Amino acid sequence: MLISLHVKNLALIKETEVNFKEGLNILSGETGAGKSIIIGSINLALGARADKDMIRTGAEYALVELVFQITDEDMLSQIKELEIPVEEDGIIIIQRKIQPARSICKICGETATTKQLKELSELLIDIHGQHEHQSLLYKKNHLSILDSFAGDELSAVKNELKKTYHIYNELQKELNSFDADEGVMAKELSLAEFEYQEIEDARLVLGEDEELETAYRRMTNSRQIVEAASKAYQMTGSGDEQTAADAVGRAVRELHSIEAYDSKAAELVSELANIDNLLSDFNRSIAEYLSDMEFDGQVFADTEERLNLLNHLKLKYGGTIEKVLEYQKEVEEKIEKLRNADAYKLALQSKLKNTTDVLQKLCMKASGIRLKEAKKLSSDMVKALTDLNFLEVQFEIQVRQKEEYSSSGFDDVEFMISTNPGEPLKSLGNVASGGELSRIMLAIKTVLASRDKIPTMIFDEIDTGISGKTAWKVSEKLGALSAGHQIICITHLPQIAAMADHHFRIAKQAVDNATVTGITQLEDFEVIEELARLLGGEEITDTVRENAKELLCTAAMKKKEYR
Repeated sequence: MLISLHVKNLALIKETEVNFKEGLNILSGETGAGKSIIIGSINLALGARADKDMIRTGAEYALVELVFQITDEDMLSQIKELEIPVEEDGIIIIQRKIQPARSICKICGETATTKQLKELSELLIDIHGQHEHQSLLYKKNHLSILDSFAGDELSAVKNELKKTYHIYNELQKELNSFDADEGVMAKELSLAEFEYQEIEDARLVLGEDEELETAYRRMTNSRQIVEAASKAYQMTGSGDEQTAADAVGRAVRELHSIEAYDSKAAELVSELANIDNLLSDFNRSIAEYLSDMEFDGQVFADTEERLNLLNHLKLKYGGTIEKVLEYQKEVEEKIEKLRNADAYKLALQSKLKNTTDVLQKLCMKASGIRLKEAKKLSSDMVKALTDLNFLEVQFEIQVRQKEEYSSSGFDDVEFMISTNPGEPLKSLGNVASGGELSRIMLAIKTVLASRDKIPTMIFDEIDTGISGKTAWKVSEKLGALSAGHQIICITHLPQIAAMADHHFRIAKQAVDNATVTGITQLEDFEVIEELARLLGGEEITDTVRENAKELLCTAAMKKKEYR
């Protein structure tokens, strides 16, 4: 679950830290107090797009830090499979520093990619905002919701289906390439044969280019090499002036004259004699090196010509000789196909037919699972929607088969609903209002939560367009959901706020001539005051406070039913 949120220099927040707990965590506050900043900061830490304008005025950077604790062993295993670091006791610290030029993301101190953050967040947290209500209006999203409900059984089939569809797609593309007219295919064959022969004539050898470049570099710098090596030869071996070998030889003779008087001198003579031998060996080696450095104009021209050919082929067919040879192999296969186009086309058609048969069976299998799970999900949704004050509701998931295949199968899924007696089932996008959409999404989240292991769920604007008894029903559903998940919910409604296990208030205040948003956890007496404020009225009277206390008592009784 999410243990804490630390925010610094983000929008109106100078610095604040929130410690969340198990159960239902409620966040409330005046309109414009900055509640959306709290949810936004969590999204930022999990990889949402960051803008430099989010940095608080006058600050150099903004910082968001999330601390999660994972106790489920299966989830820990999944996280480790993603090669994401985890600290002791299952602690995961996600930190994002937003700077004007760029932002830096880290997980447990190690730099993380956006892909890693996305994969991790899908395991740890489900954030539900108002835009997700609207996503229900789009039929394309209904398939993914049903598939999520279907779980592992369908997931395994979809993995096979995706691989098979890729093969099917590639075979179709390749087969379509044979539909070109004979003139085009003849040109392709001619070009392929030319390219193959051009590479073949070069008789490439792996590593040859590196050896030639070394030799070419040596030959182009041969004058400088000879001059430097000759000077070294003269300085160390022979020459008109005093050399290192002469000096060492005299030093050996001088030490020889005293070695009979001191054993240490004898040791020094031995060491110096070794140096004298090494100098002699070096002098012979450098003499041989100089003899090999004779410049041959023909060898230089041949080397340059060969290098130009190799570089031309590398530029044309690949950056290395290995890639050029790989390209030649591909061209060889293409030539074989083009020369035997009819036979190859028949073979492709046979492969495509076999692949289509496998794809069809996988699509049928996936469709069968979806039909079975659609009935279960529909039944669960009716129950969940009834709990949310949809008194006469019908909910049906239609699974229709399309003619074309896709990587998900051939199913077209659409949610159908009727919220009034006597009304026929209609597409969800054509029926539901804003308040109904938020409740339908809550019902979906509740049903899906019974099958997934995501520990933390965040709800923003879940109370859009509802009030009265319906608000109580939503409150009860959130309370029931919090029995098995950590719930963080932003709300304006006292009925929902009363169900809180932990209540936080977000408020703006002026500090040093600047507006600052802060968040604090409320004590019991402060909860009553906040509920009274939510109940409305310019002035909080004792009567309003009594109403707030009554709300808390009602909520406490409801909690006992599902905990």
